[in-house]
Amino acid sequence: MNNIQKTSVALLKTKKRIIAILIVMALFLSFLLINLLKLQIGLNSYYKDKVYNQVTTSSALSAERGNIYDSNMSLLATTNTSWRVFVSPREIKSAEKKHKKNYTELISSGLSEILGIEYNAVKEKISKSNTLDVTIQKLVNESDYIKVLNFIGDNDLEDLIFTEAQTSRFYPQGSLAAHVLGFTGSDNQGLYGLEYYYDSYLSGETGYYLYAKDASGKALSSEYSAYIPSESGANLITTIDSYVQAQLESQLEQIVINHNVTNRVTGIVMNTDTGAILAMATSSPFNPNFPYILDSLSQQKLDSSGYQPESEEYKAYKKSLLETMWSNKAVSETYEPGSTFKIITVAAAVDSGAAAFNDTFSCHGYQTVAGWRIKCHKVTGHGSGFTLSYGLQMSCNPTMMQISERTGANTFYSYVERFGYFEKSGIDLPSEARTIFHELDNIGTTELATASFGQRFKVTVINHLRAIASVANGGYLVTPHLVDKIVDNCGNTLYEFELDTTRRTVSEKTAAELSDALEEGVSGNGGAKNAYVEGFLIAAKTGTSEKFDILDENGNSYLRIGSTVAYSISDGEDIAVIIVVDEPQSQVKYGSMVAAPYVSALLSNVLPYLEFESSKSTAKTEIPNLVGLNTKSAQNELKYLGIKYEVVGMGEIVLYQTPSNGNYIEHSDTVVYLYTEQAPDTVTVPNLCGKDISEAATICISLGLNVTVTGSHGGNVVYQSLPPGALVAKGESIKLTALITDFED
Repeated sequence: MNNIQKTSVALLKTKKRIIAILIVMALFLSFLLINLLKLQIGLNSYYKDKVYNQVTTSSALSAERGNIYDSNMSLLATTNTSWRVFVSPREIKSAEKKHKKNYTELISSGLSEILGIEYNAVKEKISKSNTLDVTIQKLVNESDYIKVLNFIGDNDLEDLIFTEAQTSRFYPQGSLAAHVLGFTGSDNQGLYGLEYYYDSYLSGETGYYLYAKDASGKALSSEYSAYIPSESGANLITTIDSYVQAQLESQLEQIVINHNVTNRVTGIVMNTDTGAILAMATSSPFNPNFPYILDSLSQQKLDSSGYQPESEEYKAYKKSLLETMWSNKAVSETYEPGSTFKIITVAAAVDSGAAAFNDTFSCHGYQTVAGWRIKCHKVTGHGSGFTLSYGLQMSCNPTMMQISERTGANTFYSYVERFGYFEKSGIDLPSEARTIFHELDNIGTTELATASFGQRFKVTVINHLRAIASVANGGYLVTPHLVDKIVDNCGNTLYEFELDTTRRTVSEKTAAELSDALEEGVSGNGGAKNAYVEGFLIAAKTGTSEKFDILDENGNSYLRIGSTVAYSISDGEDIAVIIVVDEPQSQVKYGSMVAAPYVSALLSNVLPYLEFESSKSTAKTEIPNLVGLNTKSAQNELKYLGIKYEVVGMGEIVLYQTPSNGNYIEHSDTVVYLYTEQAPDTVTVPNLCGKDISEAATICISLGLNVTVTGSHGGNVVYQSLPPGALVAKGESIKLTALITDFED
């Protein structure tokens, strides 16, 4: 090969190398271009956000939680505002270098004096940190907050000291309706009750303050700075009536004391036509302002546990007690309803045509079912030839077993379902439990018999009251509810409860006949006499059930649940009440004794307050102050007021009077004694407990005592307001409470 050929080959190889290099460079440049376009266009938002996050910081602005009101717009829950005071140690050090001024000294001195904290503590926080945010004090009240602002303004410290508004939940009525309201957590989120259930409405929307910062963390003015205001939560207007709630809670606490109840008492007051809950309570309520402090009874259990305060067992037991204390017994727990369920058994039998109220029955003290002898509470039996109404009023178990057998398992089961027991009630509270009942295929003759009188299955208190309320309102199954409306701060309605009366349980005729039979059991000689309220028609049923899930060493049940359900009967909307007493330890444990008297007392206070019309005159006349008046003038004033009187002595001036002024005339036989020459005559108060109420009242009147009677007519005295043996002035008032004490249910 000559030189020319060699040169030509070399040039060709060089050309190929250049082309290869150009191709590689073109590919590389294409790769760079593609990735550049990907970064500039495809991943623009991603990297923009990364840069944004690196150069900006945010400060959350808490939303103010909405208020909770009762039905009369009394405040049940609200939000208090406090302020966090914090400083920027980095900016303080920078300012000291720039202005040659000891800002650490100035700020430490000023804030320690205003906030009442140690000077050295403030100085240490500033000196030992180089960050943008160090908290000096968290919960600063409004007065001190204003002082801090003035201190900042007077000393030009706007870039060094900062404040941030914070909110905390406050329950102005303390423990009232605690189990209904629930409480909030450290982040102001709802944890229990309405606070939890309606948290999305109450919590509002958190706002933010966004601002740019440089590499050293110093704030910069930037297009990224923004202020997004928080949005306050909406307000709940509940169906709770604070007066009715307080009355219910008072009765429950009395039951706990009087009957030594070990597993709490619960109760509900509900509008039977709308399902609105006027009151719902569980005994020993906690204070939602301090929810982690045990109530007194729970604390006693913890103290007597034997666990050392620092032990794991102690902590676990305390946690368990807290969770029990917080739980709403009326919604979250189940129980065997006992004889109060006989209302449903009779409703199913009559409405299905299996029985009628004038059908006759017999009771020999027991009923034999599938070889088992199942007793009636009256071991001697109720006899023969009595009606279904009487059997219900006397709470006769054999009668219930006989009509349930006529009804049949399929129909009986269908009515239990129709009354809503196999579903949740729909109440707007969390953690509602479900009914525990037999499967239809498993209902034999024994299961049907025991179910007929409310044993061997469990329901919730709220679901049971819902079912009974449908009898009271003529046969409609309504939804119990606690919130009537939700409104924003501008008054706009965001939600409003809508009543649905499309579901029927029984016919109006069945409901009316059943209500009449139950009312006769209260006003007549039935077992619910202790629920009687003078001047009002009350339908009621008492019940006592055994607890079969807790047995003694011999395998026998020994704990009881006493309960009473009742409702008013009027021409307008009515209310239903239920009280359930779990594990009373008193000598008597029957619902007729541990619950019915307190239902009566509750209704006696609540019905007049709700302006239910009474058949008796409810007007009360206040006794005026007559001491010092001319005797004739005092007599004329009492005559004018229609008050009976008796003058003791021949004097011209009234020296003493009994009853004293400020008392009220509650009985037509009340006599005011006017003493004109001597101190009042005294009488010795007799022991009236156990006596027939009529006999006791007669004794008091004969002694010159003014008598007020409460409780069951025809019963025996179980309480007298003046102790036996006491010396009191003639004319003093004594209150007697009478109950039927010889009835089991």
